[in-house]
Amino acid sequence: MTENKIRVIITNNQKAVKIPTGLRMLIRRCCNAVLQMENFDGSAEISVTFVDNEEIRKLNAQYRNKDTATDVLSFPMGENGVYDLNMETGAKILGDVVLSMEKAIEQANAYGHSLQREVAYLTAHSVLHLLGYDHIESMERVRMREKEELIMTELGLPASSSYIVTE
Repeated sequence: MTENKIRVIITNNQKAVKIPTGLRMLIRRCCNAVLQMENFDGSAEISVTFVDNEEIRKLNAQYRNKDTATDVLSFPMGENGVYDLNMETGAKILGDVVLSMEKAIEQANAYGHSLQREVAYLTAHSVLHLLGYDHIESMERVRMREKEELIMTELGLPASSSYIVTE
């Protein structure tokens, strides 16, 4: 088997939340786990950016016409399994994940679990989006949720409580 390299570029563009030690490594492990689970073939590149609620609100308004802060945004670079390549490395550029650290803390507190679990969950969710998953239709949403929970269990961060999905 050829060595597939997964490069996760993590940028912190916010000052609202101190990034806990080990969080970057957890995000990398999470990206690896998703790509492994999905039998992703080849080297890949994913960009993850930490922002605050104000920044994610601007992006959400600009790209989705929703003038409200959200937890995570995914900007896939590929379509139908076809990706742009990084000409230097030959890696497939999967896209960008933009994560509100403020929202992640709010949600971790609301769900009663750690910031680590929340960030890992949002990362798994977003990377599935980069791979073409969606949750508009209810069966897709269920499949996506199952995959996310599988990843969380694999990372040693199983759900501590059941989730209530609200529309």
